[in-house]
Amino acid sequence: MGKLYLCVEGVIGVGKTTLTLMISKRFGFHSALEIVEENPFLTNFYNDRERWAFQTQLFFLLSRYSQQEELLKIVKRENVIADYTFNKDKLFAKMNLSDDQFDLYERVHNVLNSKIAKPDLVVYLKASAGTIMDRIAMRDRVFERSINEEYISELIKAYDEFFSKYSEKFVVIDADENDFVRNKKDFNLIISKIKKCGVEFDNWNMR
Repeated sequence: MGKLYLCVEGVIGVGKTTLTLMISKRFGFHSALEIVEENPFLTNFYNDRERWAFQTQLFFLLSRYSQQEELLKIVKRENVIADYTFNKDKLFAKMNLSDDQFDLYERVHNVLNSKIAKPDLVVYLKASAGTIMDRIAMRDRVFERSINEEYISELIKAYDEFFSKYSEKFVVIDADENDFVRNKKDFNLIISKIKKCGVEFDNWNMR
């Protein structure tokens, strides 16, 4: 049986990293976590999206590709779960870049995207803007303090559109209704939904 590659996706603050680490710990997956804090343009971006969007997006694209190069080696020998997909970078770019900037970005993205591993399944965590704003406030990252609910609502709409056209295997999890951090039953329900998608690995059982 081959190795399994899962990704968890969703809007900022929805719980991607938390769920990724919980699954990693439960089933012994290698966890690949998105590097966010190292982007030197991010604080400026949240304060002035139009001015800093291209620099921010290009840094993320190249940083994520560098991480994906290493991940391509790991997924050949270990089961892997990541808290992002490489394609989500394009979603943000389309939302934040001007048309000419996006055209240039897309050329680079398409070349890099052809060279990375594709996930066997994407877990899409969905939550309301209010829930996400509460979670962003609770974790209180300095560079996220200027994020407003309007931007989060834009992101939710962009993610929903992205997955409405997504051609690969994915499962939607309601993160408003499922408190997988505090409720083991909710976490096990998510695992059951993942298993029902037909993804297989050699130790896919409850502990």
